[in-house]
Amino acid sequence: MLNHPTHAPNQAQAAEGDVNLSPRRKWWSEHHLSEAARGILEEDARFFLHQSLSTPCLNVLQGARGTILTDLQGRSYLDFHGNSVHQVGYANPQVVAAIKKQLDVLSFCPRRYTNVPALTLASRLAGLAPGDLNRVLFAPGGTSAVGMALKLARVVTGRYKTISMWDAFHGASLDAVSVGGEAQFRVGIGPLMPGTEHVPPAEPFRCRWAPEGGCGRCGLKCADFVEYALEKECDVAAVIAEPVRCTTVDLPPAGYWERVRRACDRHGTLLIFDETAVCLGRTGRMLACEHFDVSPDILILGKGLGGGVLPLAAIIARDAFNVAGHMALGHYTHEKNPVACAAALAVLDCIEENGLLGRSRTLGDVTLGRLKAMRGVHPLVGDARGLGMLLALELTLPAGEPAVNEADEILYRCLAEGLSFKVSSGNILTLTPPLTVSEDEMDRAITTIESALTQVEARTARPDGPAQTLKGSP
Repeated sequence: MLNHPTHAPNQAQAAEGDVNLSPRRKWWSEHHLSEAARGILEEDARFFLHQSLSTPCLNVLQGARGTILTDLQGRSYLDFHGNSVHQVGYANPQVVAAIKKQLDVLSFCPRRYTNVPALTLASRLAGLAPGDLNRVLFAPGGTSAVGMALKLARVVTGRYKTISMWDAFHGASLDAVSVGGEAQFRVGIGPLMPGTEHVPPAEPFRCRWAPEGGCGRCGLKCADFVEYALEKECDVAAVIAEPVRCTTVDLPPAGYWERVRRACDRHGTLLIFDETAVCLGRTGRMLACEHFDVSPDILILGKGLGGGVLPLAAIIARDAFNVAGHMALGHYTHEKNPVACAAALAVLDCIEENGLLGRSRTLGDVTLGRLKAMRGVHPLVGDARGLGMLLALELTLPAGEPAVNEADEILYRCLAEGLSFKVSSGNILTLTPPLTVSEDEMDRAITTIESALTQVEARTARPDGPAQTLKGSP
């Protein structure tokens, strides 16, 4: 007998991204997809198990290069989504060349053996990591790396409990959703890992104690929660968190991570930073934790590490944590995949040789200025925030409620104009372009969003007028 959950998360609960169940998805299919594309999507729905956040699919792609996705009908879309893997752009020539070269030399490395690309990458990552982090393990994805970090924390401390943040995302496996905090991944799934305690996240824009980012007025109550939990749960192995919340682009207030670091040190608890989605220049620094001058005990990298071609993640830990030789922390078949490691080395070279960290900061700052200027012009814009090429517009209604329907309409209007991005938490437009995006492309993207905002606001300002302002509009 099949068991179905009695309830499911709604759109606003899906903090990780679009749930793809909006009625506008049908409009999109009818008005923007060819018969051939619709046929392929029907086949996709026939053969793949359905799951939220990826089913039903939006479109059929036939190409991805640089900042551009190309669909089956030959239409182009600026991709400001990319699942956070395309820091150096799609099909980056350096990455593709490195992969092709490595395939001709050594395409796979069985466990018990090592290879030069894997060793070279481990050395490079150890050199980039803060503090005394210099021991590396690779994994085939960020979720797997999170699992390795949790296991290592247990071995090092002899404890098993964790503290993490509600609304955080650390992957979709059972251990990762146990420390994660999104209803979309936890509801109806049954018992999760024991000992996974959660505290409220640092969200200045939505803080009930000091709204609008007035963090000085509440004395960093968000950090108080972590300290309180560590005092009450005296056997916590690790605090695991994203240094910057990627999906909703929530930036912690000044002093937050310093307080958490000191609290961890007092209680003998490790600090794990999960930078799977925000590493490698996304925030304008190679590592997001560099913005806060705090070194974790274990660092997790992933997504863009494989160059947007191959799956690859890593953990980097302190040398003193090399104490698990008697057990398997990961033991993955592709643990030291030479081709994936060659791709990652090309990514690091590309970022350094092309000055992409500076570009991320400079162009990101200019763009953030444009987004913040919208707040005084567009009633729907409740907040604009960002760090480097990690940017967001939070849309709210006049009474302060999340503008979920309006955000959905803006997404589909922008898709119709050739711009793709993520809608997070139901009402946040999350923009993560490649670091290689041109100034003209960035201008086009922001202009497209502002035009869609104007159209949606004009419609909502006339409640007695026609429900649709454009023929075939969503």
